[in-house]
Amino acid sequence: MIHPTAYVDPKAELGPGVRIGPYSYVGPGVILGEGCLLHHHVSIAGPTICGRDNRFHPGTVIGEDPQDIKYRGEPTRLEIGDDNVFRENVTVHRGTEVSSGVTRIGSHNRFLVGVHIAHDAVVDNDCILSNYVQLAGHVHLEDRVTIGGVVGIHHFTTIGMLAYVGGLTRIVTDVAPFMIVEGNPSRTRGFNEIGMKRWGYTEEQIRSVREAYRILFSSRADNTGRSFIERLTDLQSRPDLNGDVRYLCESVRRSLHQGVYGRQLETLRRDTDMDRAGFYHRPTPQEPQQ
Repeated sequence: MIHPTAYVDPKAELGPGVRIGPYSYVGPGVILGEGCLLHHHVSIAGPTICGRDNRFHPGTVIGEDPQDIKYRGEPTRLEIGDDNVFRENVTVHRGTEVSSGVTRIGSHNRFLVGVHIAHDAVVDNDCILSNYVQLAGHVHLEDRVTIGGVVGIHHFTTIGMLAYVGGLTRIVTDVAPFMIVEGNPSRTRGFNEIGMKRWGYTEEQIRSVREAYRILFSSRADNTGRSFIERLTDLQSRPDLNGDVRYLCESVRRSLHQGVYGRQLETLRRDTDMDRAGFYHRPTPQEPQQ
């Protein structure tokens, strides 16, 4: 079902049951899986691969070139899983050559009005991003992350599984799994007990994460006089540590010991100043032309 005012490039591939509304655009190299729905005025450029049952609301722009001065025009791509919802004016860009070349979105995510997902970002599954959340390049959101409105996330930052980021927060360092983070500068304010209950965690699992929060992040722990590393080491050495707390501790330790500026993914970056030379090495109006 394609509205007569829509444009679908002959090199695009449409699965069964795809619906495309008025004045929408589907470019070459776009693959739309079964049951995808494009409302009116949706633009999807390629190479972009979409799974099944994704919904794109008016004004969404998907799969365009990255907003990165390192990008050289190569056919990088965007990969999208199943059952995602992109509300009005959401933008998602493809990857860059100096990284993986791929921006990846998993399945069952909800991106509300005005969300931006930049180049080379990875969003796993079951995440909710509220209005005007801005993900910079190379950000990684693990499963079941919830982010409040008007949040800015620095590039190469990791938001851990089932973390909750409050509205109007500025994120410049990794966020630990299961934790609630708010403010500018951001800080850990609690743990995501409500989220854990909604996703079916047992009382024992919730109690273990609550105890880990008290040991690592609470104001009472800060007043003990023991360093954060000491508290983390003691927690990891417990013989009864369950899988959730072990994962929490390992994530925090990676950010502390492997990270740069508190961001573990910074250690994986491959770009250099030469990758930006085409932009910054142009003569200025005060410099003589060669």
